[in-house]
This record gives sequence, C-alpha cells and structure tokens, in this order.
Amino acid sequence: MSMQPVPEAITATLIPDAKRMNYLPATFGRYFMRGESLVYGWMRRLSKDYSGGFWHYYSLSNGGHYMAPEMGDSRLAVLVDGNGFEGNLSADAAGIVASLFALNQLTHEAKGEAQDHLIEQYYKLVEFATTHPESGAICRAID
Repeated sequence: MSMQPVPEAITATLIPDAKRMNYLPATFGRYFMRGESLVYGWMRRLSKDYSGGFWHYYSLSNGGHYMAPEMGDSRLAVLVDGNGFEGNLSADAAGIVASLFALNQLTHEAKGEAQDHLIEQYYKLVEFATTHPESGAICRAID
C-alpha cells in the first residue's frame, strides 16, 4: 500500500508596511498601477458596502498574492451581475474575489511574458481560494 503525500496547506502572510512597495510589482508585474486600480474598481462594482479605505496586501506560500480591504469583522454584500451571485462575504473573501476579477481582466490586456505572469498569479490565487473558509462563496462569485 503506497501512501499519497498530503499536500501542504497554502498560507497567506500579511505584507509588513516596510515591504508594501514591492507587493504590487510582484503581483501585477509592469501593470502594477493598472492592477491596483482594477482591484479597487472591481470592489466598488461588486459591493455597494465598500467605500474605500486602507487595503492589506497578502503573499501566499504558493507564490500568489491578493489584496483585501481593512474592514475588521465587517461583511460585504457582494453582487456579481455577470453570473447572478449574491452573498455576504468577509472583507478578506471579497478582496480575493476583487483580486481575481482584476487579474482576469489584466490577462486579457497584457501580452507575452507579462501575460504569462498574470495568468500564473491568477491560478495561484484560485488554488488558495479553494482552501479558504469561504471557498464555496468565492468560487460561486467568480464562476
């Protein structure tokens, strides 16, 4: 009988203030300014509860990244017009959804190696999202 290795859990680490400047280029490559703007724009589009503010940046143990608004334990009503999803998500889960929508949009705008990097970032975040406590809602939102 052979033992299958247990896959390591993907963990998220909050980026400390001293390293925040490196986060956006690591996530979005040369499209870092556009990427940041898209995440904020997607959050505004997805939730009327979102009104701006400070965002946390996270690095994933699989090499992925995402952004989430600092809203404490508040939940956001999220509505995705394209697929009919409606649900209340934590700020963390809503940030993952907004980050995925932004990465997806950027993959259609980018070319060459930059596009490959963004696609890789997208799938690393999807991999993490499937292990998140709110994975069901996240997956329904991005479906």
